[in-house]
Amino acid sequence: MTLSPRIVCCPDSFKGSVSAPEAAAALARGARQALPQAAVLELPFADGGEGTLDALLAVWGTRAETIETVDALARPALARCGRSPDGRTAVIEAAQANGLPQVSDLAPQPQRADTYGVGLIARHLLERPTPPAEILVCLGGSATTDGGTGILNALGARFLDDAGAPVTPGGAGLAAISRVDLTGLLPAAHQVRWRLAVDVENPLTGPQGAAAVFGPQKGADDADVAALDAGLWHLAEVLAAHTEDSGDALRSRVGFGAAGGIPVTLVTLLGAEVVPGARMVADAVGLREALAGTDIVLTGEGSLDSQSLDGKVVAAVKEQAPQGAAVVVIAGTVRLSPRECRDAGLTAALSLAPGPAELGELLQRAAQLFEDAAAHACALLAR
Repeated sequence: MTLSPRIVCCPDSFKGSVSAPEAAAALARGARQALPQAAVLELPFADGGEGTLDALLAVWGTRAETIETVDALARPALARCGRSPDGRTAVIEAAQANGLPQVSDLAPQPQRADTYGVGLIARHLLERPTPPAEILVCLGGSATTDGGTGILNALGARFLDDAGAPVTPGGAGLAAISRVDLTGLLPAAHQVRWRLAVDVENPLTGPQGAAAVFGPQKGADDADVAALDAGLWHLAEVLAAHTEDSGDALRSRVGFGAAGGIPVTLVTLLGAEVVPGARMVADAVGLREALAGTDIVLTGEGSLDSQSLDGKVVAAVKEQAPQGAAVVVIAGTVRLSPRECRDAGLTAALSLAPGPAELGELLQRAAQLFEDAAAHACALLAR
């Protein structure tokens, strides 16, 4: 290793304890403690879910904007969004408007909840004097299963029944949709580039679909799941008229089950692109360029397991790290064996817990534990 090694700290957030920027700062402190002569770069990262907005803003050096919107049950709410330094790219975390935490004070209403508030955020951005050229929508943590119809409603589209009347908002109205009226759609919605960050591969419908897999997390019982799945099935049939794909193709597309089926409507009606969240964030922050020439890469997430190696932060970092760089994962829990880590190309994986401790204690001390683990790892690698 060189006398002045280059170290990049690019962790995910640790839900319930530290944000990605806070984790990156703690790792950097530990690295500098062990190797004072090192050049250390903080590069907060995310997989496209909750926390992505803060990670991107930290890297870009821009501030979030707070706007008025509504939550998944149409109550007034505030949401944060952001833009890149040149203003060309805007970022929306869908869960800021349609997230489960915002409606946790009420009994679950899985068929009523909708994504209208997410669409209001997008409309706000598109109606600015200088609208963005691209909108990144980070999906995850949703309380909704409306196939993204609420977003299009907020942008001026109408989903109509056989009588020509707007259908009931939310998943409850999907089965009644007869046609989509796009005459009132905001023109800028067609002109902007949409990219949807997903961290699941579930299809729209069926046993592995949006309603069956994620509906129960949103309060859906068996009857709700059946109704929502049928509604999404029907929505795909209606949307097929707006694309060359068949309803079956839309229902089976990888990732279309994310966030209650949001991708199916935004892809067919707005030409959105569905991308793995970690890859989208990597492109947005210039991960490959940042890692060029790096000697040590410190990354991490709450739990290092088999899913970490498939489209998550750790996988993206390892994929773009230069050959020969040491890649160390610091995680709350390490569920991979040493052999599995080696096979995945990881140099080492360290748990935050220095010994027996309650979860609450570890969460309170997470930043210091990050710092200590990074110092140990860098000191060992420098030998």
